[in-house]
Amino acid sequence: MAHSAVPQPFRASRPAAPLSGTHRVPGDKSISHRALMFGALAVGTTEITGLLEGEDVLRTAAAMRQLGAVVEQTGPGAWRVAGRGVGGLVEPADVLDMGNSGTAARLLCGLLAGHPIFAVMTGDASLRKRPMLRVTEPLSTSGASFWMRQGGRLPLAVRGAVEPLPLDYRLPVASAQVKSACLLAGLCARGTTRVIEPEPTRDHTENMLRHFGATVRVEDTPQGRLIELEGQPELVAAPILVPGDPSSAAFLLAAALLVPGSRVTVANVGLNPLRTGLFETLREMGARLTVTNARTEGGEPVGDLTAEYGPLRAVEVPPGRAPSMIDEYPILAVVAATAQGTTRMRGLQELRVKESDRLAATAAMLAANGVGAEIAGDDLIVRGGEAGIPGGGTVATHMDHRLAMSGLVMGLAARAPVAVDDAAFIETSFPGFAALLNAACGAAAIEPT
Repeated sequence: MAHSAVPQPFRASRPAAPLSGTHRVPGDKSISHRALMFGALAVGTTEITGLLEGEDVLRTAAAMRQLGAVVEQTGPGAWRVAGRGVGGLVEPADVLDMGNSGTAARLLCGLLAGHPIFAVMTGDASLRKRPMLRVTEPLSTSGASFWMRQGGRLPLAVRGAVEPLPLDYRLPVASAQVKSACLLAGLCARGTTRVIEPEPTRDHTENMLRHFGATVRVEDTPQGRLIELEGQPELVAAPILVPGDPSSAAFLLAAALLVPGSRVTVANVGLNPLRTGLFETLREMGARLTVTNARTEGGEPVGDLTAEYGPLRAVEVPPGRAPSMIDEYPILAVVAATAQGTTRMRGLQELRVKESDRLAATAAMLAANGVGAEIAGDDLIVRGGEAGIPGGGTVATHMDHRLAMSGLVMGLAARAPVAVDDAAFIETSFPGFAALLNAACGAAAIEPT
């Protein structure tokens, strides 16, 4: 399951024909991680359908096994988790390796903080650079102890609280991972855990807590959005149908918007309003983006999305939208390169602590391919226009799967092919990415070099 140490360079060229057809993308990564974790904390057996089987999620499955849950695959995307109940996880015999997944690592900190066990967690070279203090600081007030490397980085050791205290925490920055870690720790505490977030972030944790029978209250207050969780609930196993990941669908839909004559439908995509900032922004740019077959499954809104090629105009993206599209800025920047005028994306400081400094890397990706791009403070400015994307450059991915996928989509729309220095990491979140895009193109537009 480890990444290959040998880089896998790829190249994308303009396809001979427009993109077409109806396609499915892998299951939502955020929901897949949580399905395995809540299944492990529930009483009974949780049946999961549509689980993302990328490396990040498989790391979470392995960690839940190490913590005493029975986790087994029963078919493609079909998994079964026999849980141990809230507070019932056992001490792992070995180090928990979370690979490339920041979500898994941060949520697991919350899970471990509420259990009276000792555990050590590590990850790959990219994850070992990412800050963990933002989670461990609030979790320490529950009674858990953490030891980390300089700068709050993995490897990390945790001794969970024997009698965890409920948390009362106001997030300094909007982060679904920090919020979720606090709620996971609060599950094991007597009393009510309260978390206030300055901007609403993805609420898959709250939705799934309710789905498993916990009492969760949410209200908007002058200080921000308040989430209250009643501690020590009995979580009862419940089936979960994981929708297609909107962050993954974004790449296929963007490709259709950029390649003349294209029309593509992505079926069964999660449309949680706290995840659809990109789709809202694309519509503001004039994108032909429509939803059909809208429905609710497992507490989450789902639908089929169709994107059609057409002219686009530049927009200003407000900073308040960042939490609902934090993973989509690299692909939005590629789309903006073809729009009429100058697009400004505001308030992207959170991108500096993703898999890479995603803000600097996105600007560099555009510049390497002849697109005018600059960073002003925490804003990304992209100059689009008639010229479109010259291409011909190489994208430095910095072990970041979203940069790699954005670079390859850019190659489909550019005048000269675009190279990506390493596409190995795409498998962590979007297994079969190149094959799916090639199928939509009807030919091999994306190839290893």
